[in-house]
Amino acid sequence: MSRIGKRAVSVPSGVTANVEGQTVKVKGPKGALQFVVHDDIVVKMDKDGVTLAPRHETNRARALWGTSRTRVANLVSGVTKGFEERLEITGVGYRAAVQGKNLQLQLGYSHDVVYPIPEGIAITAPKPTEILIVGIDKQKVGQVAAEIRSFRPPEPYKGKGVKYQGEYIFRKEGKKK
Repeated sequence: MSRIGKRAVSVPSGVTANVEGQTVKVKGPKGALQFVVHDDIVVKMDKDGVTLAPRHETNRARALWGTSRTRVANLVSGVTKGFEERLEITGVGYRAAVQGKNLQLQLGYSHDVVYPIPEGIAITAPKPTEILIVGIDKQKVGQVAAEIRSFRPPEPYKGKGVKYQGEYIFRKEGKKK
């Protein structure tokens, strides 16, 4: 049994949630989000909040049960608090700056990497070596962070590159003579 899926997603005050078929729509102070739940999961609106249950006792339905509940919980926390991801840039001459609707990255290439900021995401560079990504959709915030990190992932010898804040880079020893 899914221990996460059993719990109902509580809807705090100031947030409205409604279920229309398999679509869960959540509206709060930061915006509105929706998620279409898989057909193997039954979605209901109760006095406790939004409850989810598997429609059949199949492995697929049981696997999607906890995932769907977490996705709905992320909608609720996204419209109330929002999500943020911090990236750190390490390396001589590596820096980031926001110019209009683009993120300009200098990552040791012969050219600057220009990343267009997607709709619904706010990117700031509080320091030249730090990038802050903020939004209400957790999946979109994580995807943008992963795309920016992929331009120059951290390498194991000197640790140069773009990494998540708090990410541990396994370091290797260099060549010996």
